Amino acid sequence: MKTLLSIICSKKLKNALILIILLFFYVGISAISYATTVSSDISDSVFRLHVLANSDSEEDQNLKYKVRDALIAYLEDIAKDTSSKEEVMQLVTNHLQDFETIAKQTITENGYAYDVTVEVGNFDFPTKNYGDISLPAGYYDALRVKIGEAKGQNWWCVMFPPLCFVNVTSGIVPEESKETMKENLNEEEYALISNQDSSTVQFKFKLIEWLQNTNILTAKK
Repeated sequence: MKTLLSIICSKKLKNALILIILLFFYVGISAISYATTVSSDISDSVFRLHVLANSDSEEDQNLKYKVRDALIAYLEDIAKDTSSKEEVMQLVTNHLQDFETIAKQTITENGYAYDVTVEVGNFDFPTKNYGDISLPAGYYDALRVKIGEAKGQNWWCVMFPPLCFVNVTSGIVPEESKETMKENLNEEEYALISNQDSSTVQFKFKLIEWLQNTNILTAKK
């Protein structure tokens, strides 16, 4: 009798362990699938600007900001009538030589002779805050500008929707930019990036961030 009970208990324990393991895998796969979809949707809606300074010296960092300002001013002028990421990307690609020329002119005017590399591609970005909008880590389409040896601190912004013109110190993103974000994301995805206080939203954002940082998500195009 005792042997029979022990066999029954052993089978129940084994079945329970199997169910727990299956549940664990189901939750894990569901989490990865969710994070992959959301991360992809967000990155597909955004086009970014990435400027790398020659070095971390004060002079090179100041030069980086001057190059940034010149590029953003040019973008603001030529992209004022665009309404989609695809339009902005195509516009930037068509004017890639102009962006390079402006960067080089700015560098020369400030007394430097650094070379410049300007390219459009899909690059890895860390989590970044733009006022009251936060973008999770991941791969994003971007215009990347490398000044000189490009070994200094980076500077990022979002060319579409236009967050490069945000005064980050104020912590406020213009409503027009938010509306553009809303048009390109579903309600839950927008909630994830708009710094909402919900504990559920914060947990999901952290989940995406953690999966990206541990390279579990492979969102590179």
